Amino acid sequence: MLDVIMKDILGTPSILVGLFALIGLLLQRKSSADVVSGTLKTVMGFIIINAGAAVLIGSLNIFSQMFDHAFNVEGIIPNNEAIVAAAQSDFGTPTALIMVFGMMVNILLARFTRFKYIFLTGHHTLFMACLIAVTLSVGGLKGVPLIVAGSIILGLCMVLFPALLQPYVRQITGSDDFAIGHFGTIGYFVSAKVGGWFGNKEKTTEEIKVPKSLGFLRDTSVAVSLTMTIFFIIVALFAGQDYIETTLSGGSNFIVFSFIQALTFAAGVYIILAGVRMLIAEIVPAFKGIADKVAPNTKPALDCPTIFPFAPNAVILGFLFSFLAGLLSMFILPVLGLKVIVPGLVPHFFTGAAAGVFGNVTGGKRGAMFGSFANGLIISFIPAILLILLGDIGFEGATFGDSDFGVVGILILSIMKLLGLS
Repeated sequence: MLDVIMKDILGTPSILVGLFALIGLLLQRKSSADVVSGTLKTVMGFIIINAGAAVLIGSLNIFSQMFDHAFNVEGIIPNNEAIVAAAQSDFGTPTALIMVFGMMVNILLARFTRFKYIFLTGHHTLFMACLIAVTLSVGGLKGVPLIVAGSIILGLCMVLFPALLQPYVRQITGSDDFAIGHFGTIGYFVSAKVGGWFGNKEKTTEEIKVPKSLGFLRDTSVAVSLTMTIFFIIVALFAGQDYIETTLSGGSNFIVFSFIQALTFAAGVYIILAGVRMLIAEIVPAFKGIADKVAPNTKPALDCPTIFPFAPNAVILGFLFSFLAGLLSMFILPVLGLKVIVPGLVPHFFTGAAAGVFGNVTGGKRGAMFGSFANGLIISFIPAILLILLGDIGFEGATFGDSDFGVVGILILSIMKLLGLS
């Protein structure tokens, strides 16, 4: 039963968020029709987002294989899912316990402190719980002290990181209805700061003037399709017809295959945005019930794609410039004696896109470009540093991707070393 609760309920983001919506609607004493409709639409919104992400990631995986073959890149691609899976055999139990008790700490902090946020991005909660379990174990903690310390740290992360971004989220959305609960916060915060330093928020990405003959580019899905088509075909030409047709496309023409994969990527983005709109429409009013009864005046902290619809052009610029920073970092890291971090398309798309939106709100077009470039540097160098610290426990081939994991892990291990615990 515990296994079902941990893996199938608390470990499934759509079910977790659906439960919050259900409880919120029941606390508001909504009609049975509203309860059923609101709960199901909340779960569906999350499933639609996940479905879009799966479509998008499938296309990005193809691109990554083409890219690696074309340029003969050897290195480590940060992947949260991979390292969490690798850690489960040794750290599965503390990870699960830290996740459950950390969520309880989150609710208590939201109830009794000024940090009024409930973190609802379930998979990132799991990833951070694993990171904390691993680093505290390396630092020398075991048993109950490990679980207690880990739960407190996780709970703090779940309220402090959304709080750090909220001033910018209010500017992006024009409201205070929800927060961002995604552990790429440091990258987004730096992007917003850099955007403010180097850009002009009056010259927003969403006011980019497009000639009438190119008016179709105002449609986000069309702009994404064309951008990714250019990317895919250029890389396909470097990868070579033989490799793509014999290894990836199942015999289909390599140019046609690349074109279809580019449109598949765009379709994934379109699906994600549709799911985001449905999720926000349902979760914000449903959450009011929990906020009023359990933790008054709290806000739901949601996944980073929830801000994509507010600046679609910044999403594309953010992805491109974050990825560019990742490419440049590949040449700098070995010079500094660090392992090469191959820029993963998935982290650079999601965190780069979000960083672009944050950079845009403080610095417009230049802010989106410079800010997301800074994010790309962060998610290249921080994982490389964390990799050194995690190497002692056999994870040399994998590392966490998004910025907050690396920052929290490095801080934990550094503090424990200063205290003489490791």
